Amino acid sequence: MSTPKSTPSILILGAGCFGLATAHHLASRGYTNITVLDRDSEVPSRFSAANDLNKVIRAEYADPLYTDLALEAISKWQTDPLYAPHYHQTGFLNVTSSAAPGATKAVVEKYYASIQNHPGFEGKVRRVSGVVGIKDLVPGFTGPVEGWSGYMNKLAGYAHSTNTLKAVYNACLGHDVKFHLGVRDGEVESLLYASSLSTGTVCIGARTRGRKLHFADRIIVALGANAPLLVPALGKQATGRCWGVVHLQLTPEEAQALRGIPVTNVRDLAFFFEPDHETNKFEFCHMGGAFTNYAGSPSNLKAKDNPGRLSLPFATLSESAFIPLSDEQSIRQLLCEVIPHLANRPPIDAHLCWIADTDDADYIIDFVSGTNNSIVVLSGDSGHEFKMMPIFGRFIEEFLEKGRQAEGKWRWKEAGPKAGRRGGVGRVRSWRGLLRPGYDCIYPFIA
Repeated sequence: MSTPKSTPSILILGAGCFGLATAHHLASRGYTNITVLDRDSEVPSRFSAANDLNKVIRAEYADPLYTDLALEAISKWQTDPLYAPHYHQTGFLNVTSSAAPGATKAVVEKYYASIQNHPGFEGKVRRVSGVVGIKDLVPGFTGPVEGWSGYMNKLAGYAHSTNTLKAVYNACLGHDVKFHLGVRDGEVESLLYASSLSTGTVCIGARTRGRKLHFADRIIVALGANAPLLVPALGKQATGRCWGVVHLQLTPEEAQALRGIPVTNVRDLAFFFEPDHETNKFEFCHMGGAFTNYAGSPSNLKAKDNPGRLSLPFATLSESAFIPLSDEQSIRQLLCEVIPHLANRPPIDAHLCWIADTDDADYIIDFVSGTNNSIVVLSGDSGHEFKMMPIFGRFIEEFLEKGRQAEGKWRWKEAGPKAGRRGGVGRVRSWRGLLRPGYDCIYPFIA
């Protein structure tokens, strides 16, 4: 640990991936007065997109900046004692089925091209196609897998995300980071501002639902898709979107037959991981552009701040405890192709995973405009933040020390989203490539 130094007090709103990574890194670098607030009563926060069994760790990006950062992060996943116990380098099988449209197949080709000649992947990537090729690679796939084609990236895998968050949380406690949790003590009702002739209007802290006041020199908002509830202007840059995540409960024998399989992404259907080592749960997520929720305006947002144009997560966990019909259909179809005897297995633990999605999939790490550099927002995870967790805190330390964002693409953006309320999502330039249109996420299917 670095020698303690004179540092500003830090108040972090949100105990998810961004919040915990930032708190841990700053504390390990000598920041001595860090407080984290979260509305959940436990950590990892169940409102965090990272509170899940598994997250993919891979480095395929059209933008070489993210490829290089992901490779740096993977090195940490492999070697850092805090992260390595939770990382499983099973590989990443990225393919399309025979029914995939040409545009989707082209996306996989772009992924392959992004790493094919990169020196960091030498000897780690190869083409895979056809029934023989797929089943030779993964004998546990008993279905027809007809027409599957793509590639295998051995320098990839997944991490047990919930256990990672728990480990980082405990490490934060070891560095004397203070946590206030629950609706009364940890859910922020409003930010606190002060004005003077010399400084103008600045944010000086936050007030919780229980009317407890927390003051700090720097306020860091790391609330994912919920951040516009406190910083409405952010909703013009980051859209709340969600995917359906669901699990199947396997027997120990069924799980053993699939142990060690690569993270498998059938891009036109869904992706899945090897069964969880502790619970034998088998996790699936639909692959696509995600759903949105523009229905209604939260009571604490005035009409002028959310005139029907901000997509925000549902207010409670129970409202997100389902997956849409189209997601289940894609997952069932995938099971018929890869492991037919599980295709009718009853699902468990179905829920929506909410993220803050930017048009260009770039992060937003910057001061909030008009706050005189008093509020820092960490947003725009766009579904690809968790893999960066071992190195993410460094970005924040550099930003706080320099007082500016080194990466121009991570700066606050005054312009609104390029995509419209519903139909324009296909025009978004994203690391996910071809996205499906955004839909209002209001139709429960699996409770």
